Amino acid sequence: MSEMNEILLSLTQELRRGTIVLSVLSQLNEPQYGYTLVKNMEDKGVSVDTNTLYPLLRRLEKQEILISEWDTDGSKPRKYYKRTEFGDAVYLKLLQQWREMTDSMEKLLNN
Repeated sequence: MSEMNEILLSLTQELRRGTIVLSVLSQLNEPQYGYTLVKNMEDKGVSVDTNTLYPLLRRLEKQEILISEWDTDGSKPRKYYKRTEFGDAVYLKLLQQWREMTDSMEKLLNN
């Protein structure tokens, strides 16, 4: 049984990896800093490790899908991330792809 659990864990992680970019982009239409992003996603049932999130945010920023700005007005400086106009377009295309894939999967799984 433990072998099956290990296999399921591995396969579940693969499924999640494929959705993390879309999940993160869906939450960044308004500026958020890393902690609130993690918390908001967890509140909605999607957990993301900070060791996964921050490299992803940096990569998306390098691809000009996100921009970041530091807010130093509070007691602790925070880096806020938000989708760019290009990022909005990428997000909408990914969302369209997601909906097409999930529709196809529902057809497959319901047979």
